Amino acid sequence: MPSIYIETSIVSYLTAWPMHNLIAAAHQALTRDWWDQRREHFELFASELVIQEASQGDTDAARRRLEALTGVAILSATPDVQSIAVELFRSGLVPANAAADAAHIAFASVYRIDFLLTWNCKHIANAERLPAIKQFLSARGMFVPNVCTPEELMGDVDSLNQESA
Repeated sequence: MPSIYIETSIVSYLTAWPMHNLIAAAHQALTRDWWDQRREHFELFASELVIQEASQGDTDAARRRLEALTGVAILSATPDVQSIAVELFRSGLVPANAAADAAHIAFASVYRIDFLLTWNCKHIANAERLPAIKQFLSARGMFVPNVCTPEELMGDVDSLNQESA
């Protein structure tokens, strides 16, 4: 079964109250559809960092985010995760003010997770940054996870639904 690292933006979109911004609302709908229809086809992982980020902010919202992560395996930070994360932002591939984003990439790489699932298209699932990040990991002999959004991992839901009928 393929593995997925659930980055914090996924549980945020999954559990947030409906948004009025059209794009954000579409992201929410896609995230919920993926969660309901596809997550069972993957082995799910998050990290201590995801737990920390999901715990911040509004108490009720934090509770919903943490509840969504129930049953998801939690990865611990290791010296390798910390080292790769630091190198990613020192290299400028991920800005220093987005050190947590570098850590999410490092977790998925160090733990050899097949997919890093995120809506963070600014620093993680960014088509301009991602090739250099992949090159950086590959040049160091690190595993290169597939970075994608829930929309990209929906698969052929119609044929899956027909097979199960």
